[in-house]
Amino acid sequence: MSVFSEIPTVCLQISLVGTWLGLILLLAEGLSRFTSVDSEVSRKVVHIGTGNVILLAWWLEIPGWVGIAAGILAGAIALISYQIPILPSLNSINRRSLGTFFYAVSIAVLVAWFWPLQHQEYAALGILVMTWGDGLAAVLGQKYGKHLYRVWGMQKSWEGSATMFLVSFAVSSSILLSVQGSVWQTWAVSAVVAVVAASLESVSLWGIDNLTVPIGSGAIAFFLDRLMI
Repeated sequence: MSVFSEIPTVCLQISLVGTWLGLILLLAEGLSRFTSVDSEVSRKVVHIGTGNVILLAWWLEIPGWVGIAAGILAGAIALISYQIPILPSLNSINRRSLGTFFYAVSIAVLVAWFWPLQHQEYAALGILVMTWGDGLAAVLGQKYGKHLYRVWGMQKSWEGSATMFLVSFAVSSSILLSVQGSVWQTWAVSAVVAVVAASLESVSLWGIDNLTVPIGSGAIAFFLDRLMI
């Protein structure tokens, strides 16, 4: 099937994804502009909400080139937004970070890697580990984190890291269960992914964890499954 013959279907798929993203951004901007919630909350609404788009792309069978193009476009917008406040809810925290840019790059890389292999589940796993794990770890770690440690000058909490581990395991096992069922490999791979993801998330200088966590998680799950099955 040529790209041109896919256009009508792709347009419908993109419109559905665009509607979802629009709702997420409106919610985040509303929280940022019209409420007194912490700026980290509005950022994590975007972080978690947009990451779930990978599920729509997988379930709707959106072509890989669309995901790659979207990742590149989002990365370009992110770079521009660091200079021009296009979306304050994305970059309103007083810290120097390229996290939003790395987020977009990770989506493009994972789609480019796993869509041609027809193993979209590993792209979804990587993105959702970052989306839910990193998102909830940041919020809960800041709110409830009492036991602190430092990695390369970045302050983290054991409560946040534990959240990252547990959520990463839950996400990984849920996705692998849906694809390969309740076999021992599902639980073993999910446990390793959770350890790796929590370790990578602890090194978040410049927001690099938004790149290392999803790509590392997807890669580990893919290669371990190839070895074990």
